[in-house]
Amino acid sequence: MAVLVTGAAGYIGSHMVLELADRGEAAVALDDLSVGRREAIPGATPFYEGNAGDAGLVARIVRDHAVDTIIHFAGSISVPESVADPLGYYLNNVVGTRALIETAVRQGVKRFIFSSTATVYGDATVSPIPETTALAPINPYGWSKLMVEQMLRDTAAAHGLQFAILRYFNVAGADPLGRAGQSTPTGHLIKVALAAALGRRSHIDVFGQDYPTPDGTCLRDYVHVSDLAGAHMLALAHLRDGGGNLTLNCGYGHGSSVRDVVATVRAVTGQAVETRDAPRRDGDPASLIAANGGILALGWAPRFDDLSTIIRHAWTWERRLAG
Repeated sequence: MAVLVTGAAGYIGSHMVLELADRGEAAVALDDLSVGRREAIPGATPFYEGNAGDAGLVARIVRDHAVDTIIHFAGSISVPESVADPLGYYLNNVVGTRALIETAVRQGVKRFIFSSTATVYGDATVSPIPETTALAPINPYGWSKLMVEQMLRDTAAAHGLQFAILRYFNVAGADPLGRAGQSTPTGHLIKVALAAALGRRSHIDVFGQDYPTPDGTCLRDYVHVSDLAGAHMLALAHLRDGGGNLTLNCGYGHGSSVRDVVATVRAVTGQAVETRDAPRRDGDPASLIAANGGILALGWAPRFDDLSTIIRHAWTWERRLAG
């Protein structure tokens, strides 16, 4: 039996493929390479170029490799982009995933692990945020993920599909062995700040300085991408052992502000990073910090719960990309 990883050539998906390979699991990679990189997939892992919503292609992969689990990372992930292009986000994240889930059911796939997001909580008034918090997204990206969560619950009730929904907080860092990292340009703060440290940007913008936080800038729970891949393995083991369906936060339970991140980037890289104050962005909650008791109870033991370590691994990767 094999595990199909969609979005496998992207940032988180490539680390999931590495995690599966490191544990001796049979993995199959699927990516349309719109943002992913083919070289991110280990040579021994079967790779298919295509869209996760392509029912014919996915059905063939499932049959040819006896896939019994799908771990779904493929999708669009930028909050500001979703505000500017909501229909594109609903097409890619909702319509495409609906097709994937239908194919999974038709082909007898037993388990489905979905990469959701803390933005389903919207501008939550509690911190840390438990999974029982009311779901009230404030941007199309968050709504697109919440719609898929509901589709999975309804599909499980109707067809018995086992699922795990993992709500990521802010994913960062890179493989400690230097095999993978965040390769494509994004608006993610650590990626942007490291680009400035490399001299590829003149400065970074600090969007909003009047949030109800200790220094007025947004607070985020940064979780190392390799620890996140480990959380997926725990969810998979739980489902394989006959455990019930899961909806769990993936975060460390504490936050860092924008200014904390910038200060740590300066300390790790030894480079001056200029900041400029800018207005708030639409769709940015003030604070997103996980209540993570559920994933810890599952046996999650993070290895890289340290902002300096996260940034150091990312810095090593960024310098490698720079040549």
